[in-house]
Amino acid sequence: MISSLLEQATAVYHEWRTVILVFAAVLGALLVGGFLRLALERVARRLHPVRHAWGHGLLAGAALPAQMLVWVLGIALAGQILLRESGGEFAKDSLLAHGLAPIRDVGVILAVMWLLLRAVNRIQDNLLLRAREHGRELDPTAADAIGKLTKASVVITAILMMMQALGFSIAGLLAFGGMGGIAVGFAAQSLVANLLGGLTIFASRPFKVGEYIIIPGTDLMGGVEHIGWRATRLIGFDCKPFYVPNAMFNTQPVINHTRMTSRRIMEDIHVRYADIDAVPAIVADVRDMLGRHPGVKHDFFAFNFSSCGTFSLKLSLYAFTVGTDYNDYMDTQEDVLLKIADIIRRHGARMTGPASTVEMPQLQAPARAPGGPEAGGTLPPMPPPLPSAG
Repeated sequence: MISSLLEQATAVYHEWRTVILVFAAVLGALLVGGFLRLALERVARRLHPVRHAWGHGLLAGAALPAQMLVWVLGIALAGQILLRESGGEFAKDSLLAHGLAPIRDVGVILAVMWLLLRAVNRIQDNLLLRAREHGRELDPTAADAIGKLTKASVVITAILMMMQALGFSIAGLLAFGGMGGIAVGFAAQSLVANLLGGLTIFASRPFKVGEYIIIPGTDLMGGVEHIGWRATRLIGFDCKPFYVPNAMFNTQPVINHTRMTSRRIMEDIHVRYADIDAVPAIVADVRDMLGRHPGVKHDFFAFNFSSCGTFSLKLSLYAFTVGTDYNDYMDTQEDVLLKIADIIRRHGARMTGPASTVEMPQLQAPARAPGGPEAGGTLPPMPPPLPSAG
């Protein structure tokens, strides 16, 4: 009984040998790929992304590409089994025989490229998270630039390897690229300029993500949200995003509003001409107040009687605040101006603005006729009333 079953199984195996081996190769690849993915994900979850930033990033990024790599190798193995079992001229001249090896190589290169790209993204995120947890500030612009350059290198290398695997000559391609680069440069001048502008930003770092910039001579100002290869995305005061081509930063000056060390207070105070005698005492008291004010930088400030204006005396204030926060700046400026107004008031002076004083001569009473009531005379007679219209 058992021997007959074995004979029948052997006969079925010899009859369906090719199908069974191909099915076993594909099924094995599916099972091994799924198991490898689950194993890598489980190990990655056990690693802390901060303490093991590189290992966690590599394993977490390798889960799906490793599964794809096993599937590619399994399918390639199934193709080789099919070619070997078929034999004859079919195994030599068929499309599968000529294309199996290049397709397998391209699949392996794609899987490795995908693995490296995912690993770079995960490692970059882990390093930023580690810096935040340790209280350090890792420049996101520099990290993004390094990540982009690394991924670009991986992609370019993978493309060259795939072309080599498909039978293209890399030397000829590079020679063609040298001759065609000029034509491509003329055809895509704006794109190349934007790419060079992006590289300039990443290299010199005049600003980074999260900072507020102003481009003088234009209406462009806002917080930097993202720096791309072609354009930089800014968020304006109205919370609307707008995109600035990177080529503009090669020709236009940029004011980095976030990196200023202090804010400026510059105001003109006007007092009356009648208070000229109180001006020296007012200037001295205001200087003393500025020298003791906690929100004003004491290394440099100025308060002087600057000019005699058309309508008033002008006192000029020039100082810098200690902090750069806008709310703190407004509070400091408000407090300084109110204290200056109080000093002016304590000295009996008054603040004023553009105004004119009109001097009118005093009107004299009309002369009385001789012999008026005091002298016993009479007033001149009143004119007769006008006739009525009726």
